Amino acid sequence: MHPGRQLAVLGLLFVILYALVFFGAGAKGSVTDRLQPKLGLDLVGGTQATYVASLASNGQPPPQTSMEEARKIIDQRVNALGVAEAEVVVEGNRNIVVSVAGEADDQLKNVGQAAQMRFRKVLKATGDNAAVAANPPTANPSASAVPSGSAAPKPSSSTGAKATAKPSASTGGQGGGEKAPSPSATPSAPAPAPSASAAAPAPVTADIKEQRAAIEKKVGAAAWAAAEKLKDPVDLQTDPTAGIPFKAFGTLTGPEVNALTPEMQFNVPTIGCAEQLDKRPNGAIDAIDQKVVACQSGAKMYLDAAKVIGKDIDTATPQLDQQQGQWVVSLDFTSEGQAKWTALTREAFQPAADDSCVAAAQALSTGATHCLVAVVLDKTVISAPEIQGVLTGQSQITGQFNAVTAKELADQIKYGALPVTFEPAATQSVSATLGKQQLEAGLLAAAIGMGLVAIYAFFYYRLLGTVIFLSLILSGLLTFGALVVLGRTTGFTLTLAGIAGFIVSLGVAADSFVIYFERLKDEIHEGRSARSAVPRAWVRARRTIISANTITIMAAVVLYIVSIGAVKGFAFALGLSTILDLVVVFLFRHPIMTMFANTRAFMSPRVSGLGRAMKRVSTDVKEA
Repeated sequence: MHPGRQLAVLGLLFVILYALVFFGAGAKGSVTDRLQPKLGLDLVGGTQATYVASLASNGQPPPQTSMEEARKIIDQRVNALGVAEAEVVVEGNRNIVVSVAGEADDQLKNVGQAAQMRFRKVLKATGDNAAVAANPPTANPSASAVPSGSAAPKPSSSTGAKATAKPSASTGGQGGGEKAPSPSATPSAPAPAPSASAAAPAPVTADIKEQRAAIEKKVGAAAWAAAEKLKDPVDLQTDPTAGIPFKAFGTLTGPEVNALTPEMQFNVPTIGCAEQLDKRPNGAIDAIDQKVVACQSGAKMYLDAAKVIGKDIDTATPQLDQQQGQWVVSLDFTSEGQAKWTALTREAFQPAADDSCVAAAQALSTGATHCLVAVVLDKTVISAPEIQGVLTGQSQITGQFNAVTAKELADQIKYGALPVTFEPAATQSVSATLGKQQLEAGLLAAAIGMGLVAIYAFFYYRLLGTVIFLSLILSGLLTFGALVVLGRTTGFTLTLAGIAGFIVSLGVAADSFVIYFERLKDEIHEGRSARSAVPRAWVRARRTIISANTITIMAAVVLYIVSIGAVKGFAFALGLSTILDLVVVFLFRHPIMTMFANTRAFMSPRVSGLGRAMKRVSTDVKEA
């Protein structure tokens, strides 16, 4: 063999790894800072956020099954942010507590969001009256429902259907063309879109009746009666005095406005967005089969029942649109969801003659000729594209997203909506549960373990002990570099459980040494010289070493899959260090042994550590 080649490959691996450590993504600060692995909550403390679940309609806490499902979804969302080994636990019967290492206030602000996705046709729309006149809306993230990979249509194109976002009077449209859909993307029999009248009126419970009676008393019987008679919204921009009879409605709070009918919320001119409709309780407009009112950029929208919901989406992926140079969220629907989406876009693109949705689109965007479809996340309209074609394939939500917000929205859609609505209660810093002393104790334990292995190796194997010691040093350097890079790129955090996994891996590494060296002694016992025994011992020991390490790696993988929290960190550390030990075995231990076999020191029984085996062979030869 050519040991220099294997050693060169190992050297190249070190150069690449530590180039990533010092100059890769996320590397900044001093040399010490760049060599700092990401430490876990138990070592450096971190941030703790509490989310309180809303009570059910009967005033009771949500069932524990729903709380556990919510915990799993929040755990997935936190880990998708690149925060590894976060602690997500149910506390009591209403609280979910999320703890992550380091400062993570911004990362945790939206993980408790319900993420109920609804696609609703915009039936009517109006500005926020006096608030809009005083504070013109500014551009905000809007969206276009366009197939991914689409190109702007040429004037001669006959298949240039597109969906252009024109969410408000202050923002220009964004859009793109659509390639002719492939047969596989087009449902063979799309479900017909239900008519607008299919939306069921919201049920009026005894509690709501009591709330409405209290509101009627608060605003006055005359104002209440006038509000009930409204069939269309009153525009204060055209006639500022028209809002005088409804002035008392401007004093209602968000929860009080939530008790009103959607028609009253939309038509009463003094009910605004920022301080009332946007302040309604979580889950206020989640009902699928009911018409609702929502806002975008100060514009009120009267929305149809939801024809497509989050469960109809198979997956969502953040992507950088090369043509428009902006981040988008690409949507792939389920087979049933694709049929619903196609039917909804057909209904918006080809509305009935008596459908008011085109007028609603024109109220928000001059020149609109087709209906808008609002993409509603919880209480917020995140986009309201004008549908300019029947969409039969993959679609996108586009707008003023960046890489972080696009990924955040994609993760919320991908992992599903929470079965319970939550209100953020408190975010606070927490101290390390074990702290620096325990970290130092863990590292000391690792050093002692390595030292004992080295002492035993030098005592028993002598020159061969040098191979063991150097192998452990190289394996440790590879592991450390991998920890730093993984901490920056995947969010892997080093905890005490992970340190324990690395310490256990020392025993696995020592086993492979024993297998190899004892096999080498066996070859010498059989009468071969030390030089010829090395390659034969390697061939015979290699399969055993690979089998033993493979079993350890498989055990670590299974443990990682079925475990959570700190145990998952232990399994990952054990598997990673075992894989790197195999790299060192093939790229350093065997090549260096081949080189030693050609030295005089290796041939010396006293120096090599093979003394007893060689003496036994010499004795056998003399007796013969």
